[in-house]
Amino acid sequence: MPIKIPDQLPALAVLANENIFVMSEYRAINQDIRPMKVAILNLMPNKIEAEIQILRMLSNTPLQINIDFVRLNLNESKNTPKAHLDEFYCLFDEIKHLHYDGLIVTGAPLGQIDYEKVSYWDKITEVFAWAQNNVTSTMYSCWAAHAALYHFYGISRDLRVEKLSGVYHHQTQDPMASLTRGFDEEFKVPHSRFGEVKKQVYQQQANLKILAESADAGVYLVATDDKKHVFVTGHPEYDATTLKDEYLRDMAAELAPTVPCNYFPSEDVKQQPKNSWRSHGCLLFSNWLNYYVYQITPYQLEQD
Repeated sequence: MPIKIPDQLPALAVLANENIFVMSEYRAINQDIRPMKVAILNLMPNKIEAEIQILRMLSNTPLQINIDFVRLNLNESKNTPKAHLDEFYCLFDEIKHLHYDGLIVTGAPLGQIDYEKVSYWDKITEVFAWAQNNVTSTMYSCWAAHAALYHFYGISRDLRVEKLSGVYHHQTQDPMASLTRGFDEEFKVPHSRFGEVKKQVYQQQANLKILAESADAGVYLVATDDKKHVFVTGHPEYDATTLKDEYLRDMAAELAPTVPCNYFPSEDVKQQPKNSWRSHGCLLFSNWLNYYVYQITPYQLEQD
């Protein structure tokens, strides 16, 4: 799939080296087609790393997608150069009059903070409300998934004593579900979070359907009946070393983290972990783009 992104975005060179078709702005403007418009609200501290990971997941359909990276405010990021944010990101207030085919809201390192104590809680709930009327389908990842469930359904998460970190086996729950079409009956997904919502809590909401879960990591994939909201509690976009990097970071901060489960070969932190989940991650994003966005979105996106 050609992903249309700014010519100077660092992800361009990385993905091109992986033989992923990334279309420059110059070429895109000469295409006589109606591309999908997808906004990515990137809440991760290392935004460049998150950009590459998400764009990689979006690279396996024949659809052309125009990407807009979004941030909530002008506050500088400690882990991303200000120049990068100024060049490649727009503010939510600058695009909230527009309509999008899809929206992805990433996770954030806010797992142990009460939602309403998050500094940008009012702003992100504004995004949630805006997406209801301006986006065909929204995918919420990890923290954003639990935050959106709280906002829309009043569902409160439980906080684990120890962080859930590792690569876990999952099972699909509905063989006819379009979002998991083509999935193996058992597949792997990385998780990295403190929050969790019990299965029975999801089941109390008639509009929510559990599509995949893990005996060890709990509910992983949930969607609404109208396909407007997708909640993903894991990180199928993670690189092979992302959990390792998080573990070493927490070790350096003397947080005494547990070793990620089922991740390091022979449970030896000195060995290099391997990615065993990317194929299902790519398939999840492709299915979302196809069945939840492309086949539902109107040809003409209204703009005020």
